[in-house]
Parts: sequence; C-alpha cells; structure tokens
Amino acid sequence: MESLGAVLGCSAAVAMGVLLLSAYKLGVLYQLFHKAETKSPRHGGESVAAVLRAHGVKYVFTLVGGHISPILVACEKVGIRVVDTRHEATAVFAADAVARLSGTVGVAAVTAGPGLTNTVTAVKNAQMAESPLLLIGGAAGTLLQGRGALQDIDQMSLFKPLCKFCASIRTIREIVPTVRKALAVAQSGTPGPVFIEFPIDTLYAFHLVSKEFGVKNPPKGLMGKVVSWYLNNHLMNVFAGAWETRDVSPLSLDIPQATDDQVQKCVELVSRAKKPVILLGSQATLPPTPADDIRRTLEDLGIPCFLGGMSRGMLGKDSSIHIRQNRRDALKEADLVLLAGTVCDFRLSYGSVLNRRSKIIAINRDKTQLLKNSDMFWKPTIAIRGDAGSFLVRLSKGLKGHRCPDEWPQRLKAGDVAKENANRAKAEEKTGHHLNPLKVLHRVDELMAEDSIIVADGGDFVGSAAYIMRPRGPMRWLDPGAFGTLGVGGGFALGAKLCRPESEVWIVYGDGSLGYSVAEFDTFTRHKIPVICVVGNDACWSQISREQVPILGSNVACGLAFTDYHIVADGYGGKGYLIRREDEDRLSDIIRDAQRETQQGKATLLNVLIGKTNFREGSISV
Repeated sequence: MESLGAVLGCSAAVAMGVLLLSAYKLGVLYQLFHKAETKSPRHGGESVAAVLRAHGVKYVFTLVGGHISPILVACEKVGIRVVDTRHEATAVFAADAVARLSGTVGVAAVTAGPGLTNTVTAVKNAQMAESPLLLIGGAAGTLLQGRGALQDIDQMSLFKPLCKFCASIRTIREIVPTVRKALAVAQSGTPGPVFIEFPIDTLYAFHLVSKEFGVKNPPKGLMGKVVSWYLNNHLMNVFAGAWETRDVSPLSLDIPQATDDQVQKCVELVSRAKKPVILLGSQATLPPTPADDIRRTLEDLGIPCFLGGMSRGMLGKDSSIHIRQNRRDALKEADLVLLAGTVCDFRLSYGSVLNRRSKIIAINRDKTQLLKNSDMFWKPTIAIRGDAGSFLVRLSKGLKGHRCPDEWPQRLKAGDVAKENANRAKAEEKTGHHLNPLKVLHRVDELMAEDSIIVADGGDFVGSAAYIMRPRGPMRWLDPGAFGTLGVGGGFALGAKLCRPESEVWIVYGDGSLGYSVAEFDTFTRHKIPVICVVGNDACWSQISREQVPILGSNVACGLAFTDYHIVADGYGGKGYLIRREDEDRLSDIIRDAQRETQQGKATLLNVLIGKTNFREGSISV
C-alpha cells in the first residue's frame, strides 16, 4: 500500500507540474496578476517607436505594408522620420549607411513574406560589412502561422544564418525588452544585423485584433467550449500587461578590448620596427573611438597606412603617411605589419602577400576574422580579439611620442606619387570611342566639394574610382564591403545624405549596377534628397567581359546598351545630363551645373559615355 501511495503521490505531482507548466505556457498564471486593457486604443507599434526613440534612432526606412503600418505611424508620431523607398533592399542599404555614419543602429521595417525575402542580400551584406542594423518584419498572426495565411513563411529560418539575434514577438509585453536586447546585441562584440518579426496581432489595437481573430461562431459541445476558451485566452494573453510601464533606455554594450599586457607587447614590437606598415580596415571606424581621434593617433605614430573600406579618407586627401599604391611591394619589404580590423581574405590574397619574416600584429573584434587563413598562408605574432580603434589610441600612448623613421614613409610616398602621375598620364590618352573614364574620374575628384561623401556601386568604373578619387576626410567613403554587392548606391546615398545633409553626396555607378536602384530617383525626389550620380556608361558588364572574352571567346550576357539614363532621371523628377566625347571641353562646366542643381534641391545624374582602357587589366572578378 505504501508503494501504491508513493506512485499515486508521484503521479499527482507530475500531473500538477504539467498543469502548472501548461498554465504558464498559456499565460494563465501571468493573467492572474496582469490584465488586458480591452478598452485601450493603444497598439504594439507605439512600444516599438518608444524604444527606438530612446535609443536615438532618427530614421526608419521602409517599403510600406499592412503588417507593419502601426510601427510606421507610431514612429512618425514620436518624431522619427519614416523614409519609404521603391525596393526593400534599398531600405536596408539606407539603414546600413546610417549605421556606418551615425554610430547608432540603422533601422529598416518591411512587410511579411516577399517584403522580407527581398531584403536577404542587403542583410547579408550588412552582416559581412559588420554594420549594426535592426530589421523589423511583419508576420502572420500568432495563431495563423503555418496555416496558410497571406504571405506566411518560416521567416526565422531565413534570417538565423544572417543575423546575430532573431526573435518572434508572441505578446505585446515582450516588445520593449526584446527590441532593447536586439539593439544592444547589434552593437556589441562584432556589430551586425538583428531581426525581429512582429505578428500582426501584436501590433494592432485590441478592438481590431479581437474583431479579426476572436471567436465569432463557436462550435457547440465540450470541444467547442474548449476551443472558445483557448482562443479567448490566447487573445487576452497577447494583450495582458501590454501597457505597464517598462524601461526603454539602452542596455550596456559589450565591446572587446585588448589587455594591458597585449598592448605593452605590441608597443615593444612597434618601437623596434624600422619599416612598419598599418593596414586599416572598416572596424577601426566603429564606436566608441571617434574617427578624428584615430586620425590624430595615426598621424602621431607616423607609420605608413593603407586604408580600406570605411577607413578610406581617414587621413584626408593629401596625407604624407597615406599610401594608396604598390601595397604588395610595401608588404613584402615591411618588417612589421599591423592588421587593424583588416582581414586576410581575397583582398589580401588570403594572407599570402604578407612577408613570413615580418612581425604581424592582428586585432579584430571577431575571432574567426582575426585568424582567417592563418592555418595556411600567414601566422600572427600577436593576435588580439578587441576593438581596433581603441587599441590604436592605447598603442600610441604607450609609445610616448615614438615615431616611425621618416625615410620609410617618404620612400613609399615617392613610389605612390610616381604611380599616380602615371595614372594621370593614362587619363589623357584617347580611347577608341567616347570619353576616357580615368579623365572623367579625375575631373570629378578635382571638382567635388571638400565635404563630399563618395558612394561606390559598380565593378570596373568603380574599381578605377577607388584608385583615383580621394575622400577628403574620415567616414566619407561608402562601399558594400567584402560581399561585393551591386545595387547599394541608391540606399547608401539616401542614408548618407540624411546623416550629412550639408555634404555633397556622390554615387559612382557602373551602368550595370545603376539598373538595380535607378528607381530610387523617385525616392530622392519625393523626400527631397539631392544627390549626384556619375554613371560610367560603356554599355557592358566590363569587369566580367574583360576576362570572359579572352578566356572563353564570347561576350555572351555581358553586353548592355548606351541607354538614356539621363532621361530616366528626368522622368523620376531629377535632372539628367548626357556627356559624350564632343562634350569633353565642357566637362567641368557640366559637372558644376549638376552641383548647382543639387544645391537647389534636385537629384542629378551624369550619364557619361565612356570607352575602354587597359587600366585594370588583371583585376579579379571571382
């Protein structure tokens, strides 16, 4: 009997545990202490907007959809500017640009299903570019997911490989803590995108949700009562405690830092080096260290610097320690190489360009990127998982005024000048047809304003621009990054001009890449975003054709047309200019006309017909 009693007691305990767990899962226990305010007109979009405003978010980029309308309306009401684009990818690219230039999280909101799938490439680009970005997505109602609702797919599976954090809101009370956490995760460690999906019943007001999802004609009998109770309980749980006061302020961030011992070891290595080189990557521009502080630090160190990604322009236009050419030769000769946020991927030939006799200091927030290909082509002397910008400042302080011997940067700079003079000479050569693209780029570089931001979107023409155009200061160059994504131009320029309204924003487009975002001229017009686009129009995907034709003997799929893109810009409310060989003598005047148009508030496009050069022979496209 005792054993039977024990069994019965154990069974009762298990049953009670199951009941309590079920009550917890169904929100029954929570609803005992937190009631749903069924008469309240408030909705979940207000909670989203409150958190975004508390985190300093100024812009939300979107392509509107019914699933997310409450978020957009609430953001507008609290003073967050809602900017709608013509493609969801552009909305994410714009948020990416804001994240890079503002030091805050960029935010994009798109509707469910195809709205979200249209963002996948842009989100992957943000992941690889390490941009802190919040993607907000609509979703089918919580009880309708997986039941064939409109635009209902498994969105979480799509974004988990792309995002540092993914969450699906199930009740309104989860919105504030989940958005706060997502924004902190996006900025902590290695920055990157985060994703939150909002089922439609977590965003609209109770009276609308109950009308749409409530029990209308309950089935009869016991099962009917059970179903009715379940549906009513679910509805009440979604709204239970929804409008209780919650903390919306930012959470603390986790940013890895080098240890004092690691910094001291690097101080000793740098102080002994005779031919050091710094390779500065985009990570060096991340908060918390201001870009101007990093610039002063590099100038104090006096070490020759090669700048990549967002760090282009860090040293201004004419710095004596900024080396733009002959990087491979410099790395072979260097006795110390400091990889400050730079990764040994295809851009550094997977590390094979580094001299094995060189001392190599590598610092990166991401451990995988820090040691990429170190098992094959290179070995770090010291590898530090930490923030590159903060590390450089501490390194300079530790060196206490020590500078690199002047002879080394002067010699590299002399080689730099010789190469750039050769490039200028090549710019004066006549092409078989149309204008020399190098001459066009040199002229734009000479005439653009000192506060200009350059957005790079293309292959061959943009590859040439990277050698010729010189950003005037820190945070004045935007390119897609390691993913090499085409189509970033419209979104990047949109975000850049909003962040820096006083700056001239130039998009350098190839004619191929222009096709992805030329429709955003409509966005520029509607939102009064005056940017300047210069399009290198050679009627070809030249970056691919250059290799495909000699190797495979065919230009198939590489040919385009000398399309009247200037007329397209006119049609969207901008101002277009056609520039041909016969306009060469007027090139400067036309560029100045375009600049005046943008100063008066109109987006402009220079459709420049260009010929072929051998300037970039041997450049990679795979």
